[in-house]
Amino acid sequence: MGVVTWRSQDNANQEISDRMTAKKQILFACSVSLLNPHAILDTIGVIGASSIQYHGSDKFWFAFAGILVSFFWFVSLAIAGGLLKKLKSGVIPVLNKISAVIIWGSALFLIVNFI
Repeated sequence: MGVVTWRSQDNANQEISDRMTAKKQILFACSVSLLNPHAILDTIGVIGASSIQYHGSDKFWFAFAGILVSFFWFVSLAIAGGLLKKLKSGVIPVLNKISAVIIWGSALFLIVNFI
């Protein structure tokens, strides 16, 4: 994964006709989110288990705060993605290199701890 990430290029020059429509992008994002087992386990195991300690109106406010924080987080991600898309100065290849180094560092950490 690190090598593929390191070698991946910026697709800013991709043809407009090759890009997904907004409807396809939304459907793809929803399918990835709803079918992601990690997200489902986090929602049920972490957030659900944390909500057990609240009773009455506190449980409502806990749910409301969770929804509000999630909303702001995903809006922030969308804004950051839009800003990165506007930067045409080669930001994506640099981020890919940083991501590859993080992947290799994580792999090395796992190997060292495994041994």
